[in-house]
Amino acid sequence: MEEAHLLSAADVLRRFSVTAEGGLTLEQVTDARERYGPNELPTEEGKSLWELVVEQFEDLLVRILLLAALVSFVLAWFEEGEETTTAFVEPLVIMLILVANAIVGVWQERNAESAIEALKEYEPEMGKVIRSDRKGVQRIRARDIVPGDIVEVAVGDKVPADLRLIEIKSTTLRVDQSILTGESVSVTKHTDAIPDPRAVNQDKKNMLFSGTNIASGKALGVAVATGLHTELGKIRSQMAAVEPERTPLQRKLDEFGRQLSHAISVICVAVWVINIGHFADPAHGGSWLRGAVYYFKIAVALAVAAIPEGLPAVITTCLALGTRRMARKNAIVRSLPSVETLGCTSVICSDKTGTLTTNQMSVCRMFVVAEAEAGACRLHEFTISGTTYTPEGEVRQGEQLVRCGQFDGLVELATICALCNDSALDYNEAKGVYEKVGEATETALTCLVEKMNVFDTDLKGLSRVERAGACNSVIKQLMRKEFTLEFSRDRKSMSVYCTPTRADPKAQGSKMFVKGAPESVIERCSSVRVGSRTVPLSATSREHILAKIRDWGSGSDTLRCLALATRDTPPRKEDMQLDDCSQFVQYETGLTFVGCVGMLDPPRPEVAACITRCSRAGIRVVMITGDNKGTAVAICRRLGIFGDTEDVLGKAYTGREFDDLSPEQQRQACRTARCFARVEPAHKSRIVENLQSFNEITAMTGDGVNDAPALKKAEIGIAMGSGTAVAKSAAEMVLSDDNFASIVAAVEEGRAIYNNMKQFIRYLISSNVGEVVCIFLTAILGLPEALIPVQLLWVNLVTDGLPATALGFNPPDLDIMEKLPRNPREALISGWLFFRYLAIGVYVGLATVAAATWWFLYDAEGPQVTFHQLRNFLKCSEDNPLFAGIDCEVFESRFPTTMALSVLVTIEMCNALNSVSENQSLLRMPPWLNPWLLGAVVMSMALHFLILLVPPLPLIFQVTPLSGRQWGVVLQMSLPVILLDEALKYLSRHHVDGVLETFMQAWCKQPLPGPHATRGWLPGCHFNGWEQTEEFVFIQERWTVSGLGPEKKARERLGLVSAAS
Repeated sequence: MEEAHLLSAADVLRRFSVTAEGGLTLEQVTDARERYGPNELPTEEGKSLWELVVEQFEDLLVRILLLAALVSFVLAWFEEGEETTTAFVEPLVIMLILVANAIVGVWQERNAESAIEALKEYEPEMGKVIRSDRKGVQRIRARDIVPGDIVEVAVGDKVPADLRLIEIKSTTLRVDQSILTGESVSVTKHTDAIPDPRAVNQDKKNMLFSGTNIASGKALGVAVATGLHTELGKIRSQMAAVEPERTPLQRKLDEFGRQLSHAISVICVAVWVINIGHFADPAHGGSWLRGAVYYFKIAVALAVAAIPEGLPAVITTCLALGTRRMARKNAIVRSLPSVETLGCTSVICSDKTGTLTTNQMSVCRMFVVAEAEAGACRLHEFTISGTTYTPEGEVRQGEQLVRCGQFDGLVELATICALCNDSALDYNEAKGVYEKVGEATETALTCLVEKMNVFDTDLKGLSRVERAGACNSVIKQLMRKEFTLEFSRDRKSMSVYCTPTRADPKAQGSKMFVKGAPESVIERCSSVRVGSRTVPLSATSREHILAKIRDWGSGSDTLRCLALATRDTPPRKEDMQLDDCSQFVQYETGLTFVGCVGMLDPPRPEVAACITRCSRAGIRVVMITGDNKGTAVAICRRLGIFGDTEDVLGKAYTGREFDDLSPEQQRQACRTARCFARVEPAHKSRIVENLQSFNEITAMTGDGVNDAPALKKAEIGIAMGSGTAVAKSAAEMVLSDDNFASIVAAVEEGRAIYNNMKQFIRYLISSNVGEVVCIFLTAILGLPEALIPVQLLWVNLVTDGLPATALGFNPPDLDIMEKLPRNPREALISGWLFFRYLAIGVYVGLATVAAATWWFLYDAEGPQVTFHQLRNFLKCSEDNPLFAGIDCEVFESRFPTTMALSVLVTIEMCNALNSVSENQSLLRMPPWLNPWLLGAVVMSMALHFLILLVPPLPLIFQVTPLSGRQWGVVLQMSLPVILLDEALKYLSRHHVDGVLETFMQAWCKQPLPGPHATRGWLPGCHFNGWEQTEEFVFIQERWTVSGLGPEKKARERLGLVSAAS
């Protein structure tokens, strides 16, 4: 029943044909169970082991490797001679890689928590109902509760279904519904109808929601929704409807795999077709079939060379290293690909409470009355430092530090705060922090009393545990709390009846201490405390006090204010009707106003600087909260999300205002808004959907069950460490400290990881391009093999793998958070970057072929044949006069392949050193900035010498030791790659990256009239049609949402104005 909150309790009972006293009949229960089903959330069917295994082979690169392994295995089966053993090495190594990847993938899937299954922990096992078949309340399984059942709940119970309250059997009923609505304090409930068809769950004060907890009181309700129809069930349905999407990195790797597979296919077929004329050469015994198989093996070798077998492992390792670094910064990543996704985050949608703020309510201001006579009213105002529950802080009047014990009004104010209070501070020794026990508002008052220390208690030598309540204990020794008049909605206050203890001989008798909403409490005050005197409260003084409270409540801080008062001569407790809460208001009349405190959930001190960093990085921060709009906007101003005087029209919306917009208006609102207040879970999901329609990469924070659908839908779901298991399992990242600064640190780390990934991908791909060029050249020119498949596997997996992994430790660029988020649509390899890969790769290929050729043509230990003889080596025979005096077996020597392999490995080590920075010279970013890389280079060279010198490795890898002169040639051919890459870096720094800005400067120095003057980015600039391109649109959007102002940001970036102007 969706409209249950609109109806009176009697109307709801009539709808279900039930009475509160009798409950449902057994026939009604049976009918309802058949109609609505059991009161439980259906379990989620998991994937079978076989399905998980198959999923690991859906990646295109993995399939290409699998095909290469199968073909290699078939070819190895028919191999003859001494190569039979080595031929099986290649397919076995590839299969081991694939099996290891599959095992890791299945293990991660099996250990992943299910967000939907975690919801079931909020389902209670038992419930208490009233039914006609038995007198009184009976306990039944919660799954057997049906709509229409009369359900009883009491303190400590978990609500078993969505209930419409029909009777509250205690003074008050308070419910902790934070898991569903995100409210940080328990909520007072009532039974009155709420005539608002658009009320959000926070405003449905007459409803209890399944899975929430009763904090205090006892009540009866009628079940109006069960199972999937409850608010908890709706969240489950929303989560089940969310289809998991591949991350930007996964999509880029998929695209890279497709491009690579096409390139491999074309090159392999080309090599095989070009050599058709050599199929019947004498080297193949004149057999056309043997020649075809020989060149097919070369084509397979080419495929092995082109595939970066080590890339998946290196990427996984780099991401895993990133997760460790993030964990040290309190960001625990549950999904490895999400590490990279963080780097292109363009919008961060953050909860307010606990993330942007401390979630530790603190009193920051208070006042007592200094003068209230002769029509004048003057206040003593004080500020209190401290933004956490730590009981340490300073009290100041203006700039002057004060001792609170010198002010009689502050002594009484502290007394009321300590006694009109059921909370306490507790020191958590495991965490090393002070925590609240009880309501946040009352804990703030407890903490205030400790900071005030009105009786100058000696706090030296106290342990942290003793310090938590030292000053409050002194006050509680002077007055004994007899009973409490609980808070009620009608009088908006609560009070305690206290009598003096024997420890206070100066006590003047019983007193009532009152705290509550200022308007309600001050209305019942007839006098005011001025120092130690009591004077009548005039209309002028009353209005002056209320004006100050209104100013605190509506100013830049939007403080939550509580008025504190006392009744000096209360009735005798024997004369008070404590079982009738309607009488409480008459006992709280004739009060004396003592003072007022203003509190807030303070912003975290470090968040404002983090938001500035986000703005400079082109990341828009959007605050999403359940608080009212005024409080939300005030916090946004304090944090720098909004400027102090910025007009928030069109930039801040309540959930209801957002609902009033058309779908297209909602979409546009999400593009510009930076604050959403009074929102529900469904709003969060819609906000994410709209942001994704603009190709934004969205990070969404949350901690409650209600946040799970949005966390699952966003590219990066970020759960709080103190949040629910559902939120954590739906998210990609968990913040152990619930701190927004940790999100920004994670984004920075994500950007650094992506930069490092580009470096090691460039490093690995240039090596693979070099190997392809080497094999392609030898095949086209008809030269002997320079590299064989087993050598290629060794280089791709081991020799290159160590430096590639070490590149993941590269330090981040100093200006990494000064750049705009990268376009998630940009290809992994494109344009200039592709040219750089190609240039380095071609040099690698030419150098390896040249090294092998040098041995044949010029080495003193080689045959010193001519290049023409070398190109026709397959025609070598005793009968061929071209090869007179030449032993044909020399063309099968291990020296040329060793030379080629050594040049390949040495060049790759130089390449690794070049990769410390993408564009910075080695002179500015030397290799020793990454000591891991230096160690990896040394280890890789040591492994290369290992296969050259230690038997039986030379036999397996078809290599042999080289002489000193030969190593000299290797170095001569390898070291120039450093100069080549330095030249490419110079071009990148001074020409390629500056083309965009140079082009724009040329057009933007003088404002030009025309249709482009209103495009809202650089007014008056004409781009001759370039503004229609995707790249322009992406840059325009990033600067527009940066929060610093699009025109100034862009002009600063282009050097058209100074940052100071």
